[in-house]
Amino acid sequence: MDPAESARITALLDAEAKAAALFDEVVARGLLAPGGTESAVGDAVRELAHEMFGIRRFWHKRIVRAGVNTLEPYAANPPDRVIGADDICFLDFGPIFAGWEADFGRTYVLGDDPAKLAVRDALEPLWDRVRDHFDTHPEITGAQLYDWTVARAAEQGWAFTAPIAGHLIGEFPHKQISGTEVTSYIAPGSDIPMRRADPTGRTCHWILEIHLVDRARGFGGFFEQLLDLRTPA
Repeated sequence: MDPAESARITALLDAEAKAAALFDEVVARGLLAPGGTESAVGDAVRELAHEMFGIRRFWHKRIVRAGVNTLEPYAANPPDRVIGADDICFLDFGPIFAGWEADFGRTYVLGDDPAKLAVRDALEPLWDRVRDHFDTHPEITGAQLYDWTVARAAEQGWAFTAPIAGHLIGEFPHKQISGTEVTSYIAPGSDIPMRRADPTGRTCHWILEIHLVDRARGFGGFFEQLLDLRTPA
């Protein structure tokens, strides 16, 4: 492998590992607790990221969603909500570590509601199935992977209402390279193979995000991390 590409992979995996450590510390410190607002939790996570890693920049807006707000896709800006004692919540943060983007999302259930726990517990297994499908289909396009993901969610009884199921990731700001073209996303209309080089000749790397919705009960869950890269065993 080209040394520059090996360094890129190492940097992206390191950024994700730090994002995971940040989320673990959010839980350890009890920042996601009843009575706080979503915005207050988001501010607390921002300050924790600075304390732990010295970072202040996030490449996309910081998302904390609870209750009915978990139905909303990334682009929405629902009213700030107070987190309840029996809520389901998800965090979606894109911290920048030494110039490298991470994008990490996880769902938490504060009580013991079995329906909310079912959403949370369905996310990672479906994410794993989608990655397995990606791994075994080397020519797959973003549109094909999106359609396959939506179909698998529906088979399990979930709605998949998000307009995308992932996107390119890389050096900040990756959008200066990838732009807003649909081929930068795992989404309908993204009809070229995901395994390709970007316009600068570097290998494209991807984030896979799963947003499942329980329409009848009015909440959802979210899980997001690197798709095509993984830490060696």
